[in-house]
Amino acid sequence: MTARKKRIRKAVLPVAGLGTRFLPATKAMPKEMLTVVDRPVIQHVVDEARAAGIEHFIFITGRNKGVIEDHFDSQFELERTLAERGKKSELELLSRDLPDAGQTSFTRQQAPLGLGHAVWCARDIVGEEPFALLLPDMLHHADTPCMADMIRAYDKHGGNLVAVSPVPKDQTHLYGIVGVENAKDKVSPITKMVEKPPRGTAPSNLHITGRYILQPEIFDLLSQQERGTGGEIQLTDSMIRLMDEARQPFHAVRFDGDIYDCGSKIGFLLANVAYALARDDLGPSLKAELRKMV
Repeated sequence: MTARKKRIRKAVLPVAGLGTRFLPATKAMPKEMLTVVDRPVIQHVVDEARAAGIEHFIFITGRNKGVIEDHFDSQFELERTLAERGKKSELELLSRDLPDAGQTSFTRQQAPLGLGHAVWCARDIVGEEPFALLLPDMLHHADTPCMADMIRAYDKHGGNLVAVSPVPKDQTHLYGIVGVENAKDKVSPITKMVEKPPRGTAPSNLHITGRYILQPEIFDLLSQQERGTGGEIQLTDSMIRLMDEARQPFHAVRFDGDIYDCGSKIGFLLANVAYALARDDLGPSLKAELRKMV
C-alpha cells in the first residue's frame, strides 16, 4: 500500500475558538459544548467521523476547553449513580458515545493564529499519513454522513478532497470557493481555489464547507507560518500551494444535504430545529408547536 492510499484513520477537530458570538453563554462554556437538541455540537461532529470509520480523534484545544476532554471521558460518579437508580438506557447511551482508550488526543493552540496554525499543531500526532479535518462549527445534516462520502471518494481517487456545496452567487465573497471541471458531478477535480474572492471574481458558486481529507505534506507548507487573509495562517493558502506547486491532486466532493453554521446564532437555532424534527420522539410534537408559533 502506497503512502498516498493509506486508510484514513485519524481526524483533526480544531476546538480552540473563543466563541465570542455566543457571549455570555460561552464565558464559562466552550461553544463546542452548546447543545443541538441533547448532544453537544462537538459530539455531532465526532458521530459523523465515527460513522465514516475514523478511529482516532485529535482535538486542537485552547484555554478553558478542559470540559471537552471531560466529555469524552468516563465519569465514574455519574455512571455509578445511574446504575444504582436502574437507569439502564442512560448508561447504554453514555457507553455507546464513549471513545475507547487511546482513541482521543488533545493538544493546545496557544495563540489564535488561524485555522492553518491550528491544523499545524496536530502534526506530530497525525504523523506521516493522510487525515480527515472536520470544522466543528459546521454541522452537515443528511442521511449519509458527509465524511463517509468523502472517504469513499478518497478510496477511489486518493489525493486530497474538499467537501463543497453551492451558495448564491452574491455570497461567494464570504467563503473559500473552488472551481471544478464539472460542477454537476458528485466528485470532480478542482481547477482553482481562492479564499473569499472579491465580488464577481469567483470561479464558481461552490464553497468549502468545513470537511477535508488532506495529505501529510500540508504540514510542511503550514510550518512556514505565512500570514494570509486577516493576518492569520490560512489553511486555504497552503492547500493552494499543495495543488499548484506540489502538483498534488485535489477533488471536490459535493454535499447535497443541509449545512448549519453553529458559529452563528441563526445557524445554531436552525440546527436545533432541524435535528429535533428529524427525530421520531420529538419531531411530531415540535412540528405541531412550531405551527402554533408561526
